[in-house]
Amino acid sequence: MIRLIEKGLMFGNLVHISSPPLVERYNRALQHLAGKTTALMDFHVDISGYSPEVGIELDDALYLNPNGVNRQFILLTTEQKRAPLLNVKFSTSRDILRDFIEMNEAQLFALTATDAVAGELVNSVIKLSTPRDLFNLRKIEIEADTIGGTLRKAQQLAGMVEQFKTEEDAWFDDVLIAKMIETAKETGDVTRNPVRLRHTAFEQRNFWTAHFGGLYLFPDMDHPAAICMGEKPDDLKIKYTFDPSQRNQIAKFLDYNDLVEPIVKARGVDATAILQQKMDFLTIDAAADADVDLTGLDRSDMRRLARNHSDRLPQAYHGLAQLLRWASDGGPWPRITSDHPAYFYTLRATDTSNRDLVNMMLAELAPLDPRQMFICHKELFYSTYANWPESKKAYVAEFLAREYQVDKAGSRAALFGHEPDMSGDDRISDEVIARVGPWGSVGRN
Repeated sequence: MIRLIEKGLMFGNLVHISSPPLVERYNRALQHLAGKTTALMDFHVDISGYSPEVGIELDDALYLNPNGVNRQFILLTTEQKRAPLLNVKFSTSRDILRDFIEMNEAQLFALTATDAVAGELVNSVIKLSTPRDLFNLRKIEIEADTIGGTLRKAQQLAGMVEQFKTEEDAWFDDVLIAKMIETAKETGDVTRNPVRLRHTAFEQRNFWTAHFGGLYLFPDMDHPAAICMGEKPDDLKIKYTFDPSQRNQIAKFLDYNDLVEPIVKARGVDATAILQQKMDFLTIDAAADADVDLTGLDRSDMRRLARNHSDRLPQAYHGLAQLLRWASDGGPWPRITSDHPAYFYTLRATDTSNRDLVNMMLAELAPLDPRQMFICHKELFYSTYANWPESKKAYVAEFLAREYQVDKAGSRAALFGHEPDMSGDDRISDEVIARVGPWGSVGRN
């Protein structure tokens, strides 16, 4: 993984924490949430305050995410809203945290000026015992306060102020007045500057979870279904449940709900370039299995590799080649049905509220396209990358650094006709490169 880190393709845009006051606040928050502290004086955190360095130190990659269900967080600065979320268990978690920070940015900026804000994404489930429990995660509420209890005390002060203003003899209640004065020293004037957080409840409708082998749940659709990447459970509370072997049924689900469109018919994309690149990735996969040197390849080299290893090329390659001939040369329209291995490579999500989730699922259904996998499903990309031959690792890392990192927005627009925010910015600092290390599949950029 060190190659990905060095090229800014992993653990990018984390927030650097090195000042003693921030480290001290982090430890107070960590003690409050998890009963643990770190001895590190220099580390990086994601949007939730999770630090991969601290995770290594504590030997616990889920120290802020017990049971992988109720994500806890530590906010030291509102700048964390730009950071990625590592160790993702639910596809909605980063969006919820980012929206919460942005909706309360002024208040959180003031609160984090003097203390850390700690909290939790709370739902009615403490631990997932069966896949059926996932349907109880419809509403996520955020509970948060400073470690010193500023919000709690502000609420108490507001209550005392109201009591003082409404009770007839409150002017003579020395105990009440003394409590108000003492509390106001910590909270400030809550009558002029109310200290409270808004927008702390979020609906979780359609989502992906890493639990139970990976599940895509679409209960909030005209034609609801669940797509299970692991073993298909028998007890899901949804009408239809499919696994990757049921390609026809998945294709019908996507079509009935208008969730996908063919790349060649999509507006605002260069379909021939996208198809050619997908074919190149399939060629690289076949050549890597044959232990071929993949450095410094140009277009003629790629054609030569395809010819030399034609017997190794998957059926998906030939289906894409037919589609490319139609798109570029006016050849006959190829009949690529959902049974064909190339089918899911030919699709992209339509521009709906479920766009990112659908592109994420398509990346898993078309696993030999590392570019889409990297953009749309980094958890899967990192775990898949770890098992590739070294030559393929080097080629893909170099390609992504050269073709994607230099212009993320342009690359996403070229692929999807819009700029989905599926991953956060991927900038990376020299400090992370120097100190991170090969942490396997810990993290999402």
